[in-house]
Amino acid sequence: MTTIVVGGHSRNVGKTSIAAAIIAAWPEYSWTAVKLSSHWHDDNSGTALGGEEEICRVDEEFDRGSSRDTGRFLAAGASRSFWVRILPGRMREAMPRLLPVLNSNPFVVVESNGIVKHIKPSLFLMVHRYDVPEYKKSARETIGRAHAVVAVNYSGVTPAWNGISTETATDVPIFPVSDLHVLPQDLIEFIRIRLV
Repeated sequence: MTTIVVGGHSRNVGKTSIAAAIIAAWPEYSWTAVKLSSHWHDDNSGTALGGEEEICRVDEEFDRGSSRDTGRFLAAGASRSFWVRILPGRMREAMPRLLPVLNSNPFVVVESNGIVKHIKPSLFLMVHRYDVPEYKKSARETIGRAHAVVAVNYSGVTPAWNGISTETATDVPIFPVSDLHVLPQDLIEFIRIRLV
């Protein structure tokens, strides 16, 4: 099984776009796409979910026209798409619910940082948006596991992200992207090696 994880140093840096671009670049593969998050709210009512009885919620998306991230994965060509919400700090306990989803297709793309603490992916790409100064905790904890950085608004100089050294952020290959919806050829070749 091939598992590609797409993480990011902050929210709204392009993780979903890069994950969808990966799916679209290899339409011949049957992809399962998974968005992992700790946002624990019901879509309709805004009421909190979870509690002791529910640490993980798995929702499958079926609407290819949906504007949700999971719908974007289907529109890009994924065979299946899931939004998995896990209470913060409960990933290990949620793995029995998550593993069947991850094993549902021979090709899986996961949008997450924290999952790399629990599985060894074929490839872990960290999306860095060089004009966003925040560097969240989950990214600081996992950047050392990244195989490459996908650089958005790359200036050639690593910004002074809070809590991360420039050496840690740049000791892997960096692939600048100008269009989040189209992977550059050098990144395609880098990923292709992991797909065989």
